[in-house]
Amino acid sequence: MSEEKILTKEIIIQEIPKFDDAVDLSQYTQIDDDAAESLSKCKHLNAERWGNCGAELSLDGLTQLSDAAAESLSKNEGNLLLDSLTELSDAAAESLSKCQGDLFLNGLTELSDAAAKSLSKHEGDLLLDSLTELSDAAAESLSKFKGKVLGLDGLTELSDAAAESLSKFKGKVLGLDGLTELSDVGAESLSKLKGEYLYLRLNGLTELSDAAAESLSAIKGELSLESLTELSDAAAESLSARKGNLLLSSLTELSDAAAESLSKFKGEVLDLDGLTELSDVGAESLSAIKGELLLCSLTELSDAAAESLSKFKGEMLALTGLTELSDAAAKSLAEMNAMTRELSEAAVEQISAYR
Repeated sequence: MSEEKILTKEIIIQEIPKFDDAVDLSQYTQIDDDAAESLSKCKHLNAERWGNCGAELSLDGLTQLSDAAAESLSKNEGNLLLDSLTELSDAAAESLSKCQGDLFLNGLTELSDAAAKSLSKHEGDLLLDSLTELSDAAAESLSKFKGKVLGLDGLTELSDAAAESLSKFKGKVLGLDGLTELSDVGAESLSKLKGEYLYLRLNGLTELSDAAAESLSAIKGELSLESLTELSDAAAESLSARKGNLLLSSLTELSDAAAESLSKFKGEVLDLDGLTELSDVGAESLSAIKGELLLCSLTELSDAAAESLSKFKGEMLALTGLTELSDAAAKSLAEMNAMTRELSEAAVEQISAYR
């Protein structure tokens, strides 16, 4: 059993001056109410000293927090890290919602509806990545969250009602990486998320129905599906209509039909870093992409594929996994604009003879 280390007012007076704008007190497992109050009055932590925001305060070792201590810590002006707390009282949640910086509560395994309602009023980022379930009422409350980042990466399932509620989220990043499946109804609800700069993380999904893909294609911001290992031709056709970034870095193969569909992709970044092979037809299709195309797991290219990709006119083509090229392939890639290609050291060395 690990030894309890209690953070006291006397320790704070001694330790705080040793830190700059990031105060790490994560070795302590408990905090006295007097110590928490002392931290709330500490000029070393306030925004006046550090500019627009206060110093970051890491209390990641705390395993419990009294309501009085939470009330004191709520006055912190910088980021507050409390990732070892596994539970939080409703009163403590109400207090912590007033923190001005980002709030890290990644140890919480459950959250009451009342606590969710309180935390939804927090205006900084809110990270709750150990929650494995979320009631419909809690989801409804968190949909009103006003911060930029809402991390719910621990959720393993999401009811259709909760998905409908979270579709009202108005922030920038919604993390749902723990979901391994998403119903068609849930996908249709999440497709209502607004914002050109939204980032929706669904990196736990290993499969995606054609209907879900069609729904998610409506999201304007970045869509991350980095655990998908397969993509149907119909799904590729739907996702090609997206204008935001599309991250599919676990796909290991891509049909020619899917490649043809994705050639119409209008977003800034298409991440296909998991592909280990690419047909000549697929290469010809993907060469039409206008944004950034990431193909960093390809270790070889046929002469025909290299010839096609040499005509790439997009922002950037990344081929950093190439290990060897034929003379013809090297000559083709050498004709590319150096500003629009990113190659492995081996490939750069090979093409240097043709520049």
